[in-house]
Amino acid sequence: MSRLADEVAEESATPDTLTFGTLAFQQDLNKTEYGYELTRVADAAGKPLPYTVVDTLMRIDLPKPLASGEGTVVNIDWAFNILNEPRVGSRGGYEHFPESDTNIFFLAQWHPRMVAYSDYDGWHNKPFLGRGEFTLEFGNFDVEITVPEDHVVSATGVLDNPREVLTSTQRRRLKTAETADKPVFIVTPEEALENESEGTNKLKTRHFKAETVRDIAWSSSRKFIWDAMGHRQPDGEQPLVMAMAFYPNEAEPIWSSYSTHAVIHTMEVYSRFSFDYPYPTAQSVNTWKSGGMEYPMITFNGYRPTPYEPPEGEEAPSGAPDETFSRRVKYGLIGVIIHEVGHIYFPIVVNSDERQWTLMDEGLNTFLEYVAELEWEENYPAFRHHTNVLDYITEYMTSENQVPIMTQSDSVLNLGPNAYSKPAAAFTVLRETVMGRELFDFAVREYAQRWTFKRPTPSDFFRTMEDASGVDLDWFWRGWFYSTDHVDIAIRDVREYKIASDDPDVDYPANRKLEQANVPETLAQQRNREAGQPLRIDRYPELKDFYNDNDRFTPSNADRNTAMEYRDSLEDWERDALDQAIRDDDFIYFVSLENLGGLVMPVPLEITYADGETEFMILPAELWRRHADAVRKMFISDKRITSFYIDPRHEIADADRSNNAFPSRISLSRLSLYRKLREDRDLLADSLQSLRGRRSRLCRLARRVSIRSANRG
Repeated sequence: MSRLADEVAEESATPDTLTFGTLAFQQDLNKTEYGYELTRVADAAGKPLPYTVVDTLMRIDLPKPLASGEGTVVNIDWAFNILNEPRVGSRGGYEHFPESDTNIFFLAQWHPRMVAYSDYDGWHNKPFLGRGEFTLEFGNFDVEITVPEDHVVSATGVLDNPREVLTSTQRRRLKTAETADKPVFIVTPEEALENESEGTNKLKTRHFKAETVRDIAWSSSRKFIWDAMGHRQPDGEQPLVMAMAFYPNEAEPIWSSYSTHAVIHTMEVYSRFSFDYPYPTAQSVNTWKSGGMEYPMITFNGYRPTPYEPPEGEEAPSGAPDETFSRRVKYGLIGVIIHEVGHIYFPIVVNSDERQWTLMDEGLNTFLEYVAELEWEENYPAFRHHTNVLDYITEYMTSENQVPIMTQSDSVLNLGPNAYSKPAAAFTVLRETVMGRELFDFAVREYAQRWTFKRPTPSDFFRTMEDASGVDLDWFWRGWFYSTDHVDIAIRDVREYKIASDDPDVDYPANRKLEQANVPETLAQQRNREAGQPLRIDRYPELKDFYNDNDRFTPSNADRNTAMEYRDSLEDWERDALDQAIRDDDFIYFVSLENLGGLVMPVPLEITYADGETEFMILPAELWRRHADAVRKMFISDKRITSFYIDPRHEIADADRSNNAFPSRISLSRLSLYRKLREDRDLLADSLQSLRGRRSRLCRLARRVSIRSANRG
């Protein structure tokens, strides 16, 4: 099946563009026929069955409808051309290494698979467009893979004929790896290089079996190093899991250091939030330069080191290895393996429809990946250079390209932050701020165990989180998942008060002091006095009377009588409350809060007192239940408060922190200076040698640019 390459962009004033990837993709499709070639569709007796292909779907017409509980047999013969993945881009294919004329083959979505059928949607017959993935049925697989004898093969399932295809040394090493405390080489780097250099035309057939899986994928190459380590689970039907990694020498030294450890770390963390890993193997295979993709028991993962090249004119640091790797490559590798192996839990076991609801697999999985990364080491750069996903997501949540998380995956404008980062941020807020870890962790585990090997929808997830925790979260799902609102809570104003005693002999002098403190003297009067301007009342003292000696804050007997009458009118409990407030001499504060972003959230608040002490509290989201745009919160304190500060721990993804403090705080940062350089072009000096030099410098600069790939399954 061939199709036109898509270059979709908004109509604007920018010129038309074409990437190398799109150009190569179209060129390859024009000369190579891709897609399934169907040669036979028949029943158990070999009788042809009529079928119709619609896009990426095929309908097979049976002679008669199947009754409940009945089964049928369908035999399909098919073939297809394997994609040149680096050139075309795909979830499976091959990568060619011209230096040694060898290949890594990785086959995914390579066989006809049963379309899922559910009670809520019937046949899940959306075509596969490349972005939104798929929803599948569980089944048992019995697969024979015939490849060159010297190939090392990784596949979904358990190898059923190890004595026929593995050497006695490899079988002995596998047995040792079951109880080892670090990864054991089954095929060493030296043996992989030997396989790579020799080659053979002899073939062998590997036999793999897998039970209760949605799919099967595999990878094969004579380049593979193979290491393994057993992971003992505390209980469950599958107490031993063999964690394994397959990678070429080009992936060293990082793969032997991190891959298998990352696989086991994933199972340790994810099992706490869900269930024991249910399969006998968990594999990580290096098939790409970046990115990753998941299948039952096997994941295809990228990232490889690159040769160290010091900047032009500089020498390599003392002791630098011949090959090294950047921070981006190291943490990219660990992160992508955690992410892809995590997908074996969600959605490969908890079988949600990732074509329709990406939050169910990518969102929940990215959150658990984030949890696992922070348990790998402190200050793990989980989101580019950000350790905190809540700081990372604010840019997207205020962008024009945002759509609700619940948008179907193929219609999302920016899939990475929408399907991965924003749900991860939402679940982080739920766990750390709204629900607390105890309730959240229990509820997520309850969800995972209820829906193991079943097909949940978002409603099932939402309901489980609420009934397992006892927390009403309707407001949270509505804001984070069904809207494009963002978090921006501001302190508009703060007022400080003292309780009036209603005794004019006490209150009036106090009111005089407040006015003097809050209302400055008239500037004109101040300058008159400074200039020595004479006052008429000083020149004619007879003009002075009672009001010159008693201002409006001087209490009269009438004021006292009114106050006495008011006090006599109070109930006993009201009078007691007033007297206690006067004795305590408390401060009363009214804080006006504004919800500028629209997203209803709890309000984490830090209060600083005049004596330097601080107090932290979280105002619940119910604060906004009557007025979602603005509220007024009262505080009573026995000490004067000097400042209020919203979200000091960066836990609610507040997008504008400039309005979080009262009084306002000065924002701290650093400023880099630059100078504008103007270079005059000298045509006479543009020799061929200088042009080559410029090109060489540009190439070195391009190689040093670090770009984190968002190509995750």
